[in-house]
Amino acid sequence: MALHSVVARVTERIVERSRASRAEYLARIDAAARRDRPSRDALACGNLAHVFAAAGPDKANLRNGVGASIGIVTAYNDMLSAHQPMEQYPSLIRMAARNAGASAQVAGGVPAMCDGVTQGRDGMELSLFSRDAIALATSVSLSHDSFDAALCLGVCDKIVPGMLIGALAFGHLPVIFVPAGPMPSGIPNKQKAAVRERYAVGEATREELLDAEGASYHAPGTCTFYGTANSNQMLVEVMGLHMPGSAFVPPNTPLRDALTVAATEQVLRITALGDDYRPIGHTINEKAIVNALVGLAATGGSTNHAIHLVAVAQAAGIVIDWDDLDALSRATPLLARVYPNGSGDVNQFHDAGGLGFIIEQLLDAGMLHEDILCVHGGNMRQQAMRPELEGTALKWADAPAQSNDPSILRPLDQAFDKEGGLRRLQGNLGRAVVKVSAVTPEHRGIEAPAKVFESQDALITAFKAGKLEGDFIAVVRGQGPRAIGMPELHKLTPTLAALQDRGQRVALLTDGRMSGASGKVLAAIHLHPEAVEDGPIAKLRDGDRVRIDSEAGTIDALVPEAEWNARTAQRSDVSKHHAGMGRELFGLMRNNVGNAETGACSLFVKDSQA
Repeated sequence: MALHSVVARVTERIVERSRASRAEYLARIDAAARRDRPSRDALACGNLAHVFAAAGPDKANLRNGVGASIGIVTAYNDMLSAHQPMEQYPSLIRMAARNAGASAQVAGGVPAMCDGVTQGRDGMELSLFSRDAIALATSVSLSHDSFDAALCLGVCDKIVPGMLIGALAFGHLPVIFVPAGPMPSGIPNKQKAAVRERYAVGEATREELLDAEGASYHAPGTCTFYGTANSNQMLVEVMGLHMPGSAFVPPNTPLRDALTVAATEQVLRITALGDDYRPIGHTINEKAIVNALVGLAATGGSTNHAIHLVAVAQAAGIVIDWDDLDALSRATPLLARVYPNGSGDVNQFHDAGGLGFIIEQLLDAGMLHEDILCVHGGNMRQQAMRPELEGTALKWADAPAQSNDPSILRPLDQAFDKEGGLRRLQGNLGRAVVKVSAVTPEHRGIEAPAKVFESQDALITAFKAGKLEGDFIAVVRGQGPRAIGMPELHKLTPTLAALQDRGQRVALLTDGRMSGASGKVLAAIHLHPEAVEDGPIAKLRDGDRVRIDSEAGTIDALVPEAEWNARTAQRSDVSKHHAGMGRELFGLMRNNVGNAETGACSLFVKDSQA
């Protein structure tokens, strides 16, 4: 199938835009590759002795340069359900490496905070910056320069993007990502959301809410809604960094263990010591990034990746922006409805045909690049295959030819929508992102007076006081990366949804983020320039009419031009957000972070300040 014209055009302009930075990146990583002997052989004797001092049965191989060495970077902790199953992965990986005549060592751990725990709390203001801390921790883990390959064990929101950014700094190494899989399905997500909305309006008790939450988040594995964590797994698949079909295989099963062993064996096949060298810096190229953007649109994935993908691309010397996202999303049919975009969860999505079906459909439509350097040794067509066990042997079957549940997953000719779920907005208020895949057509545009708040708590206080009457656009500003670290404002979701359910037309406008679980209320988010930088959002006043039109891709304050130009920005005092709960340690990141469209990243200071 010929490449779709929009995919081809966007890819070409990304290649051209990135020509100089990509060439510089490739020259750097290619110079770091060593193809004659294992990497540790270049270490001085004292350095090498530290590498093998505690290596037990791997000591002789590490000392004598026998076999490749794998560095394991792990996000394991036993509070996060998504990462708890990874506790035993290193033992399994070491065993598989020894059986292949190689060795594996845990190179380091990365922090792994849970947005589900920190939502609405002070700790959420560290959430986005935790991605950059994870990238730094990944880099430190691999900085010993003694590894020939790496396995990254991570799943959730900021963890996979952070590991990717860190791993790309070592782009000469082959890297495979090893997930844990989703927990079993709990109560239906719509039922949980209904209890949340009832609680927001005082119709459910805390005990009822806790019962619902506990029945939803109830076991080891990833949360089952299609938020940022599960969008991560989709992106890693369509960028070719997983063993095929790994994303949504349940944890603590023989098939999951077999996939972990297979990832270990495969990463050893693709080191610079062999004949099929596949370094991550070449796997993640312009085509892989375009695949990620298309996959995000086709599945109605998390808005957080409008930020994360930009930062990941930048780490590989690739420059993308929201115009690229918008063009691809408008050309990509929406093939999946998974909560919050539908009623099913990721387990039901996987059973319906899952990512294999999606990948095949998009390839057949020319919407994905087939010829990327996938870690499994094939191309994107093989990435669609589904793993299964025959006895104890791991095999791959062809992707399902049809959906097993058209309410969740559909072929191209029966798509849920002719366009994908994410769009770029621009106008006299700046540039923003909106997710429309879960928003009904009648709510995708609004013109209404603004109600301006300096925090999400202020909005909730106004709601409880009965002050949120009629149609309005809730403006929550001072939430950007430079102000307070760009927290998610998911705490607002039940309140705004309840207002919409009682017949009011409402929307959200913010320079902050919304959760990957954002749903049916129109939300223009990631707005830049942000308020703390005197962006136009800081000029809005209560009662100003604002128009958000996601179909046209516009966002404007409908204030007479002369009056608008004469206004000065109103800055709120955000200093109280800069200390406590560890926030005082992140001042360097706040002061150096770029805007949302450049990835809201603090690691590329020169580029983000350009």
